[in-house]
Amino acid sequence: MTFPYFDTARDEASQGVAFSGNRIDRQAETRTDDASERALASPDARLLLFSQGRLFLRVEGGEAFNPYFTLHDARDFAPSLGQAVLLGHEGEKPVLAVPSAADIETLPGPFKAIDYRSIYTQGLLQPSELGALAQGAALLAWHDSHRFCGRCGHETEMRDGGYKRHCPACERDHFPRTDPVVIMLAVRGDQCLLGRSPHFAPGMVSCLAGFVEPGETIEAAVRRETHEEAGIAVGAVAYHASQPWPFPYSLMIGCYGKAESAAITMDENELEECRWFSRDEVRLMLDDRHPDGYRVPPTGAIANRLIGDWVLAP
Repeated sequence: MTFPYFDTARDEASQGVAFSGNRIDRQAETRTDDASERALASPDARLLLFSQGRLFLRVEGGEAFNPYFTLHDARDFAPSLGQAVLLGHEGEKPVLAVPSAADIETLPGPFKAIDYRSIYTQGLLQPSELGALAQGAALLAWHDSHRFCGRCGHETEMRDGGYKRHCPACERDHFPRTDPVVIMLAVRGDQCLLGRSPHFAPGMVSCLAGFVEPGETIEAAVRRETHEEAGIAVGAVAYHASQPWPFPYSLMIGCYGKAESAAITMDENELEECRWFSRDEVRLMLDDRHPDGYRVPPTGAIANRLIGDWVLAP
C-alpha cells in the first residue's frame, strides 16, 4: 500500500524562497553552555557580524560579497563576543552569529553593512548564506528583546550556545521563539485574491497575511485573516510552502484557500486595495507587463512562489 501524502511531492516548494537554503548542521543534541566559547577558540570559526538589522559584507571585486569573517578580521568591527551564538557547523567549521558595536556608517572601503531585505532582493548572497543570515538574525533579535526574565524581571544569562536564556534568580529557562504567520492566496475558479498594503512599493499587490493566534490552527488562521481583511469566506485550505522570515523571527506559512464567496469587504485599516485578478492578468504581472502597472513581490518572497505556482497549475 502506498502512503498517499507523498504521491504528488515533486519538489519542495519551500526551497524556492529566500532564507530557506540553510545547510548548517545545528548539532542541537550536543550543545553545551560553553559551546560558543569553544567554537570561538577554533581557528576555523566563521563569524557573521550583525548590527541594527544589517549584516556586514566584504566586497570581493565586482558583485561578489562574502558574509564570513575570521575571528582575527572580526576584531576590527567591535564584536560582542560574549553574546555570540553558535549556529552550528558547516563541515568541520563552526559558524557563529555575533552582534557588532561598530559604526555602520564609517566602515572601511571593502566592507558594507546592508539590511537583510536588500541582501535578498538584490541577490547578494548564495542560498545557504541567506539561510545562515535568517538563523543568526532571528536568534540575535530574540536575545536582544529577552534580556530580562518575564517571570521575575531579573537579568537573564545566555546558555546552551545561545539557544537558551537562564534566570539565576528564579531558575526559569527561556527559549528562542518563532512567530508563525499565515500568508495565503485565496482562489476562486480562474481568479485569485490579491491586496495592497499602504507601505508596499508602487503598483505592488500580494497575498493576504496575518499572525497565527494562540490556540488557533493554521487553517483557522487562514480563514479568519482572509475574512477579516477582505470579507471573503474560505473553505478548504491547503499548505504549500514555508519561509523563515528574520523580521524579526517569524515563519511564513504559505497556503492556498478555496474561496466560497466573491463579494469583497475590505478592511481599510489594513489595505488600500483588494480585488480579484484573473490568471491571465497575473501572468502579465509576473512578467512585469500588466497594462495598469500592477506587479507582484520579487522572486524569493513566498508570496511570489504562491502566486507563480498557482499560475502554472493545470
